[in-house]
Amino acid sequence: MKAVIQVCRDARVDVDGVTTGAIEHGMLVYFGAEAGDDSSMLRPFLEKMMRLRIFKDERGKMNLSLSQTGGSILLVSQFTLAADVYKGNRPGFETALDAGSAEKLYEEAVSILRGMGYTVSTGVFGAHMLVSYTNDGPETFILDSQCFLHR
Repeated sequence: MKAVIQVCRDARVDVDGVTTGAIEHGMLVYFGAEAGDDSSMLRPFLEKMMRLRIFKDERGKMNLSLSQTGGSILLVSQFTLAADVYKGNRPGFETALDAGSAEKLYEEAVSILRGMGYTVSTGVFGAHMLVSYTNDGPETFILDSQCFLHR
């Protein structure tokens, strides 16, 4: 699994001219799943993401997690995070998790995050989405399950 996490002042996603999800302060998270990812990896991945102290405290230091700021999450599925861009010039998606399994993981991620007490807005899995946001910093982080779950 991979997540691109952006600290934002606001974020929204529109599908066919309709806003499907919007937040004010918080995290815009692009979420992608790769072959081999499964439900057993999801909770530790999300717990790590939510423990990240990427929000500034009163001194301007990144010292606060999302829960300490009262922010929300906009979780957007993005299969292109699993793209192989190193061979040739056209991205390959052989390493992406199949759409049915990826959608189940995405929906489970939304459920787990809400169960943890977070306010979560979403895009629409598999849809063409227009995402707009104000990145605060700019601050962007990449979380890859391969980097910490398999150590």
